[in-house]
Amino acid sequence: MAYRPNVVNVTKAGSNENDGLYEFIVNLADGTACRVFYHRNPEWRLTNVSRLQKTPCPVCRKDFICGCMEKFTDEINRQMVEGQWLDKLTS
Repeated sequence: MAYRPNVVNVTKAGSNENDGLYEFIVNLADGTACRVFYHRNPEWRLTNVSRLQKTPCPVCRKDFICGCMEKFTDEINRQMVEGQWLDKLTS
């Protein structure tokens, strides 16, 4: 079965409003937490996704640094936009 991330909650972790940089913690349905970076100028653009080291990676099952979540940037970004998480957290 192929892995599909499902965004269930997002919290704002930090921002630099002058440069349009934002950092969010994204909680997925399987318990995985990721740190997601966005650049706002001129439009919202996801720049980086990294898994927080709280649970093993749901893709490769490693409990140390891996780059698996980078493969799902498009899907995570789509869910962030469709769920209007960016607008909710920055307004």
